Amino acid sequence: MIWRKHALERMLERGLSRDDVKRVLSRGEQIEDYPSDSPFPSGLFLATIGTKVIHIVAALDVENEVIYIISAYEPDEEHFETDMRIRRHRK
Repeated sequence: MIWRKHALERMLERGLSRDDVKRVLSRGEQIEDYPSDSPFPSGLFLATIGTKVIHIVAALDVENEVIYIISAYEPDEEHFETDMRIRRHRK
Protein backbone atom coordinates (compact mmCIF):
# COMPACT_ATOMS: atom_id res chain seq x y z
CA MET A 1 0.00 0.00 0.00
CA ILE A 2 1.10 3.49 -0.82
CA TRP A 3 -0.50 6.26 1.21
CA ARG A 4 -0.98 9.54 -0.63
CA LYS A 5 -0.16 12.64 1.40
CA HIS A 6 -3.69 13.95 0.86
CA ALA A 7 -5.18 10.75 2.28
CA LEU A 8 -2.95 10.79 5.37
CA GLU A 9 -3.71 14.46 6.06
CA ARG A 10 -7.45 13.89 5.74
CA MET A 11 -7.33 10.73 7.85
CA LEU A 12 -5.59 12.65 10.63
CA GLU A 13 -8.16 15.47 10.43
CA ARG A 14 -11.04 12.96 10.46
CA GLY A 15 -9.77 10.63 13.18
CA LEU A 16 -9.34 7.66 10.84
CA SER A 17 -6.45 5.23 11.22
CA ARG A 18 -4.51 3.13 8.74
CA ASP A 19 -6.12 0.09 10.37
CA ASP A 20 -9.58 1.57 9.62
CA VAL A 21 -8.62 1.91 5.96
CA LYS A 22 -7.25 -1.63 5.80
CA ARG A 23 -10.46 -2.97 7.39
CA VAL A 24 -12.62 -1.15 4.83
CA LEU A 25 -10.60 -2.57 1.95
CA SER A 26 -10.55 -6.11 3.36
CA ARG A 27 -14.13 -6.34 4.66
CA GLY A 28 -16.04 -3.67 2.80
CA GLU A 29 -17.66 -3.49 -0.58
CA GLN A 30 -16.88 -1.54 -3.71
CA ILE A 31 -19.78 0.81 -4.37
CA GLU A 32 -18.38 2.79 -7.31
CA ASP A 33 -15.93 1.86 -10.03
CA TYR A 34 -13.75 4.32 -11.93
CA PRO A 35 -12.09 2.18 -14.62
CA SER A 36 -11.01 5.20 -16.68
CA ASP A 37 -9.08 6.91 -13.88
CA SER A 38 -5.47 7.60 -14.67
CA PRO A 39 -2.83 6.45 -14.14
CA PHE A 40 -4.67 3.49 -12.53
CA PRO A 41 -8.31 2.46 -12.28
CA SER A 42 -9.81 3.24 -8.89
CA GLY A 43 -12.93 2.69 -6.87
CA LEU A 44 -14.94 3.83 -3.88
CA PHE A 45 -15.18 1.33 -1.03
CA LEU A 46 -17.58 1.31 1.92
CA ALA A 47 -17.63 -0.42 5.30
CA THR A 48 -18.84 0.20 8.82
CA ILE A 49 -16.03 0.10 11.35
CA GLY A 50 -17.37 0.26 14.90
CA THR A 51 -19.95 3.03 14.72
CA LYS A 52 -18.37 4.82 11.74
CA VAL A 53 -19.39 4.43 8.12
CA ILE A 54 -16.20 4.95 6.13
CA HIS A 55 -15.51 5.53 2.45
CA ILE A 56 -12.11 4.87 0.92
CA VAL A 57 -11.02 5.88 -2.56
CA ALA A 58 -8.23 3.60 -3.72
CA ALA A 59 -6.47 2.86 -7.01
CA LEU A 60 -4.91 -0.43 -8.04
CA ASP A 61 -1.70 -0.82 -10.01
CA VAL A 62 -2.16 -4.46 -11.03
CA GLU A 63 1.21 -4.79 -12.75
CA ASN A 64 3.17 -3.74 -9.66
CA GLU A 65 0.66 -5.13 -7.14
CA VAL A 66 0.29 -1.78 -5.38
CA ILE A 67 -2.81 -0.17 -3.87
CA TYR A 68 -2.78 3.62 -3.67
CA ILE A 69 -4.88 5.11 -0.90
CA ILE A 70 -6.24 8.35 -2.32
CA SER A 71 -8.82 9.49 0.23
CA ALA A 72 -10.66 8.38 3.36
CA TYR A 73 -13.73 9.98 4.90
CA GLU A 74 -17.05 9.49 6.65
CA PRO A 75 -19.81 10.13 4.10
CA ASP A 76 -22.75 12.38 4.94
CA GLU A 77 -26.39 12.64 3.87
CA GLU A 78 -25.70 15.88 2.02
CA HIS A 79 -23.72 13.90 -0.57
CA PHE A 80 -25.09 10.35 -0.20
CA GLU A 81 -28.43 8.68 0.34
CA THR A 82 -29.08 7.39 3.88
CA ASP A 83 -27.53 4.01 3.01
CA MET A 84 -24.28 5.90 2.17
CA ARG A 85 -23.97 3.83 -1.04
CA ILE A 86 -25.70 6.06 -3.58
CA ARG A 87 -24.62 9.62 -4.40
CA ARG A 88 -27.19 12.34 -4.26
CA HIS A 89 -27.42 14.29 -7.49
CA ARG A 90 -26.80 17.98 -7.11
CA LYS A 91 -29.30 20.36 -8.64
